Amino acid sequence: MNADELLSSSNIKRVHLTGIGGASMSGLAEILVYQGYIVTGSDERPSPVLQKLEKAGIRVTIGHYAENVAGADLLVYTAAVRPDNIELITASRAGIPCIDRATLLGELMKKYPMSFAVSGTHGKTTTTSMISMIMLEEGLDPTIHIGGELAAIGGSTRIGGSEYFVAEACEYSGSFLKFYPRVAVILNVEYDHVDYFKNIDEVKRAFHSFAGLVPGNGHIVVNGDDEIALDALNGISCDITTFGINDSSNTWSASNIEFDDMGCASYTLLYMGNPATEIRLKVPGIHNVSNSLAAIAACSLAGCSVSSAAKALLKFTGTCRRFEIKGVSEGITVVDDYAHHPSEIAATLKAAAKYNHSRIWCVFQPHTYSRTIGLMDDFTRSFDNADFVILTDIYAARETDTGEVHSSTLAEKIARRGKKAVYIKDFDSIVELLDKNVSSGDLVITMGAGDVYKVGDMFLEARKKLAVS
Repeated sequence: MNADELLSSSNIKRVHLTGIGGASMSGLAEILVYQGYIVTGSDERPSPVLQKLEKAGIRVTIGHYAENVAGADLLVYTAAVRPDNIELITASRAGIPCIDRATLLGELMKKYPMSFAVSGTHGKTTTTSMISMIMLEEGLDPTIHIGGELAAIGGSTRIGGSEYFVAEACEYSGSFLKFYPRVAVILNVEYDHVDYFKNIDEVKRAFHSFAGLVPGNGHIVVNGDDEIALDALNGISCDITTFGINDSSNTWSASNIEFDDMGCASYTLLYMGNPATEIRLKVPGIHNVSNSLAAIAACSLAGCSVSSAAKALLKFTGTCRRFEIKGVSEGITVVDDYAHHPSEIAATLKAAAKYNHSRIWCVFQPHTYSRTIGLMDDFTRSFDNADFVILTDIYAARETDTGEVHSSTLAEKIARRGKKAVYIKDFDSIVELLDKNVSSGDLVITMGAGDVYKVGDMFLEARKKLAVS
């Protein structure tokens, strides 16, 4: 029985999600509940996300145990779940069908005639959120599935009542090849996920295969400034719309780009080289001009007006962990950002450079050993807009430390470029260093896809306690 038959089978009543606390898995759990399934799940540690699911009537267990899958008709697991996971093994031995998260998302996407899948090495969460905001402004009532939290929908998922479905499409482990997009957005194509892809050619082939999933009556929206992304579309026959900053020959482009003292851009939106409207963003950086153009281009295919786009983008202040301002203490601004690829780091720090500040302190937590080794030289160059760089231990995520690489090596390489860079192992010591050295007007950015955000929270809390005492 294939995945499509599984979800349509009357025998599937209870679905168990192993790793339910992830942004995508938790949202899928909500969609399944809405569709009438009994949903249970497990995760390794408590979180606010799990508390929210429990309030929705989902039974969640902390820890993975064999007994968690007893009585389940289907098990869904994340890419982070290893083959030796006890729940996966138990379900397989019991004859319970097991599918991964991407397969489930793809099968849900298939039910929506107008499905939008947003792909790219960078910017997926922000652009998916922008598209969502524009469709909501237009009144399209979309179902939304984002890889982060969007305040406007109260989390990562919104269940709508129309034919529109908007979701992120990640290339890691070929996940997006299990989707069914009517409209595919390709923001950019770079080398990443070095534990899965051997080189940039493999990445490009994956995006080519993704583009090939779009039906003949579908549409692709692609970054016309990205040569690799354009090359990935060779031989693709469906209609293609381009967006870009560098060339007004793109279908959608921008001119007269200006930045305010928060680093946020305003620009004239061009359609086929002609002025369409004025756009003002509330999220910083030139990269978000590109993201907004992609969102406008995609939404135009759903019939959204440029006036709706302008209104929605003016309301959009970002998503959780994307240049998220965590607080201000005595003139020191603390920001958290999810950037963990060299290009993302460089883009975020370039945006920060336009933010009104004295000095930029960047606290970076590398994400995975394979990425740190594979992109070491690129990482070394990506911190040029920071005044001080603090490296903490590599966040292992799905990997095991083999001793091949250490954050101190990256700190040394950055220092050789003339930047002030140090390695500090524990978060408490980082907070202590910041507290002794930062001053009013400084900008502190915690950066990475792991738990480095805690540094900013700890710093603000420590200063709050000091002020009270």
